[in-house]
Amino acid sequence: MSKVFHSTPTALSISSFIRYNKTYRQGEIYRMKFATISTLRHTSQPALVIEDRVHTLPFPDMYAVMEAGAAKAAKKASKDSLAIDEVKFLSPLKPATLRDAYAFEQHVKTANANRGREVPEEWYQFPVFYFTNPGTSFGQNDVIPYPRYTDAMDFELEIAAIIGKGGMDIKAEDAPNHIFGYTIFNDWSARDVQRKEMIVGLGPAKGKDFASAFGPVIVTHEAIADKSVGRPGVYDLEMIARVNGKELSRGNFKDMHWSFGDIIARVSDSVMLQPGDVIGSGTVGTGCLLELTKFQGPWLNEGDVIELEIEEIGVLRNTVGKKGE
Repeated sequence: MSKVFHSTPTALSISSFIRYNKTYRQGEIYRMKFATISTLRHTSQPALVIEDRVHTLPFPDMYAVMEAGAAKAAKKASKDSLAIDEVKFLSPLKPATLRDAYAFEQHVKTANANRGREVPEEWYQFPVFYFTNPGTSFGQNDVIPYPRYTDAMDFELEIAAIIGKGGMDIKAEDAPNHIFGYTIFNDWSARDVQRKEMIVGLGPAKGKDFASAFGPVIVTHEAIADKSVGRPGVYDLEMIARVNGKELSRGNFKDMHWSFGDIIARVSDSVMLQPGDVIGSGTVGTGCLLELTKFQGPWLNEGDVIELEIEEIGVLRNTVGKKGE
């Protein structure tokens, strides 16, 4: 069975996952962390992750887990367990839809400065987002395809909220009741293509639709309640990005200008959200090469290993594949 982490560097791979996976019981309620895994018996199986052990769940997929509810689903976890290095962690779910917001002011300011302009005043009036491709989702340790049409492949360090309870016209303060949990999101980008699309004034589209990575687990809000900063759907969690083991980016979830409450209120205005809809935060400040290099590169290359780490969730690791011909 392929392991959840590459064999090198072993200490970073295994210990970092365990360190941020502090699952325990408070009364009868787990601080719940869910995953979708592949084992020798099942190609895809929902599971509950408790410390360094993985307990399978008797549900066909994460949608069924969400329908049952986190607490009820957790009670059905197998008493037998597997070590985390005995399973492969897949993308936690296949998004029904995938929206990505633009919520971190530092990133927005830098991105606009790179274009030689100020932040549009409209950005401060309401949270904006775009739709991207839910059909190109990848998980832990997956190789990410390098599209032949780009010479400027980039990562983006984000956190995603997964809708577990549908609704329309959701108030910002009620939004956390509709969020099943949070996971790490790498919004892979083709910057040269994206730049041309944005000049045209429609997009991003082809600059974003080839890959989105999620994982390794979904963390429920109970698991991070002590990290809440008092704004709906915002928590004090460090966010780090590394390329080939070198730290390039460091930010914090709490630095969102627009909270997930704000974003979900905007998204659900006159529109019904459904379970399995996924909403990205947008890139945290310094969380991509575009921002770090002022659009000059260097960009990612074949074989580069990108690790996105968010406190209490873990490390999402992917490798850049061979460029298409």
